[in-house]
Amino acid sequence: MGIFGKRGGNREQRAADIAGQVASGKGFYGRATRAFLGQEDFARVQESLGAYRSGQDVRQLLAAGAPTVPAVVVSLTDTGGLVNHDPVVDLVLRPTGTTAPVTLRTVVSKLRIPRPGDQVLLIADPSRPGGYLYAGDGVNP
Repeated sequence: MGIFGKRGGNREQRAADIAGQVASGKGFYGRATRAFLGQEDFARVQESLGAYRSGQDVRQLLAAGAPTVPAVVVSLTDTGGLVNHDPVVDLVLRPTGTTAPVTLRTVVSKLRIPRPGDQVLLIADPSRPGGYLYAGDGVNP
């Protein structure tokens, strides 16, 4: 039990709860972050946390056996953001079997940054019908 009440969950769950408060701008951590950073920088924090969450969703979907869709990288643009020292990038991809490009903002490993022409994997986004999540190159889990 903590000084001010019962502490539930483990450290990872507590950190995820705080990150959720920061991203939503609610609770003590979210309001304090918004007040100290200002609107423009707070929006960048929200984008980075959204990219981090999409990575978590991808790992869960891959573990559940969700089907992947191969795609070819058309272009890659650095956003200047970092999550755990890995870059947040805007990817323009062309899924196999379609001609329409797909644009994603996601975190990529700085050790395995995709280049134009590389083949990567996508997973259908369950929260956005018709949307995709970046699933890496299929070599590293």
